[in-house]
Amino acid sequence: MHSMHFNRFWSSYIFNLTHTTMKANMGKADRLIRIIIALLIGYLYYTGVLSGTVAIILGILAIIFIATSFISFCPLYLPFGLSTRKKS
Repeated sequence: MHSMHFNRFWSSYIFNLTHTTMKANMGKADRLIRIIIALLIGYLYYTGVLSGTVAIILGILAIIFIATSFISFCPLYLPFGLSTRKKS
């Protein structure tokens, strides 16, 4: 039963992703925070503080943060109806 609910959630989420235009849902502060976190992760990796599996996982997260910041769109906000962008 749990699997059925999980599958329904993700199929609905994927449908929304493919049938919704990518409307910006990230505000300036959200984007800036993500970029700062990504730069911090890069710095910690460069200085040798991060290594191994943790470095790989955080590196992937940093790339995602940079990408979503540049396009001002976070797909994980869609199923929850979230937006940090100011209403115009």
